[in-house]
Amino acid sequence: MAITGAAGLLAAWEAGLAEAPAGRALLLHRVARPDADAGSLPVLPVGEREADLFALRRALFGERMQVRVECRACGADMEFELDAGEVAQSLTGRDETVVRVAESGWDVEFRLPSVADLTAAARAADPRGALLARCLVSAVHDGTAVTAGDLPAPVQRRIAEAVEAADPGADLTLNVGCPECGRPTRAELDIASYLWTELDAWARDVLLDVHLLATAYGWSEPEILALSPLRRRYYLELCADV
Repeated sequence: MAITGAAGLLAAWEAGLAEAPAGRALLLHRVARPDADAGSLPVLPVGEREADLFALRRALFGERMQVRVECRACGADMEFELDAGEVAQSLTGRDETVVRVAESGWDVEFRLPSVADLTAAARAADPRGALLARCLVSAVHDGTAVTAGDLPAPVQRRIAEAVEAADPGADLTLNVGCPECGRPTRAELDIASYLWTELDAWARDVLLDVHLLATAYGWSEPEILALSPLRRRYYLELCADV
């Protein structure tokens, strides 16, 4: 993964300020895959994007992720750590993009949903039906081709199970036991939102550094951003000692 410099990250952050969460997630994915064609990213399986974002988080901010969850039973705050590298590795290495369900006379092939599929389906009156129709590759019942609307509920459940097994990163859910009441709490981890929050805090800190160093030394923003974080911190310490 090519790591974008401070100027590039600030540009991505600035562009993301005007975007909705979906747009910010796409911007972060572009940072994670700077050499990829922009049009190819939204059609990747959702779990592949999540793995890319976990890898980006590891590259930018390190392995350890502090996660806070509120217990749904008693309301207690729970805080624990995740390893971004381990999560990213657990979500990669799967080459299949189509799953197959064959049982009781049904033979169905279904494409793993992409971000574009989820976005389009969310606009439909029946999001689940729309997603099923978009991602269905083929469906045959007793030798006769059928459409997505003909699939019975048990077959739809089997498709959902097969997709979850093939692309577990598409819905990363944490199951955390509360130390206060002992009851489990299930919570989804939205890596795009988590990473954007960190990037936003980082960007504001860097801009403050730029302001202080520009005021003290008269340097331009590009000159300050060209300094390594260690050298910037050293110059800031010198400014504080004056």
